This record gives sequence, structure tokens and C-alpha cells, in this order.
Amino acid sequence: MAVKSIGEYPTIMKDSVDKFHGNQLVFIYWHAHFMEGSVKAFALSPDMPFSAIMSDIIPLCYKVEPDFEKLDFDNTEVIWEIDGKVITPDPNKSLKENSIGHKSYIQFTTPALDGKIGA
Repeated sequence: MAVKSIGEYPTIMKDSVDKFHGNQLVFIYWHAHFMEGSVKAFALSPDMPFSAIMSDIIPLCYKVEPDFEKLDFDNTEVIWEIDGKVITPDPNKSLKENSIGHKSYIQFTTPALDGKIGA
């Protein structure tokens, strides 16, 4: 049976960077920690220092995790992935300088703190 099209459909991006008033959408996930069981999304300034993710954003998301009290970014091994690439971010540099852009996905893994998977 033939399909009759009514024409081209316009592509309207509702989540393009220009819709975030100078901010960019950034997704954050602590691997293997499921008390807050989903990736978190934030509209963050590209000029924000990466250290603010560690000091402000991650506690906001994950303070209910049993491992959170043991999470010390200065003394805990943390493997950072930005958009699927393992990196060592510079906490003093901005998100932009750490190659974090609009719709970037940040996953951090703490081998010594393995959440519910290790329970």
C-alpha cells in the first residue's frame, strides 16, 4: 500500500543551546549509585569552574547515597568520563576549558565506593 505524505516536516529544536540563556545543558551520573536512579540534567554556565560540579552540584544530587559521606574528591579515586572519554578534569578551569559543552554527559566512577552493586 502506498504512503501519501503531506509534505516536509520542520525540525524544531526545543533544547538547542540558544534556548538556555547563556547556559548549557549538562548531564551528570555517579556510576553504580542508584538511590537517585537516573542521570541528572542541569543548565550550567560554560564559565563555571569544574570544581563547582564537585562542591555544589554533586552534593545536591547524591547526598542521599550511603557512599556520599565517604566521597572525598581529594582522597578518593575518581574516574571521570566526559562524553564517553576518560579524562582528568582541571578543577580550576571552566566547563568549556574542560571540553564540556551543550548536552555533555559527565559520568564519574569511584572504584572504592561501589554503591548498591557492591552490596
